[in-house]
Amino acid sequence: MKNSQLVAILKRLSAMIEANDSEVQVRRFEREGQERCIVTYDSNNEMFEMTESGSQESYQFDDIDLVALEIFELLQD
Repeated sequence: MKNSQLVAILKRLSAMIEANDSEVQVRRFEREGQERCIVTYDSNNEMFEMTESGSQESYQFDDIDLVALEIFELLQD
């Protein structure tokens, strides 16, 4: 059985929340070496911001599950 890609995404997002070294955490999500999106987490307002690499559109989320699902969908294309 293949490992869940969604679980891996959630672990990376959780690490952003738990990090104490700076106010803003940044992670890049790639598929086969191509960047699909950049996600930032601002601990001051507890918000995620996801920027799609292709379109440069940005979306804000206050729910880890919602941002994880959006990342998952981008990685499936």
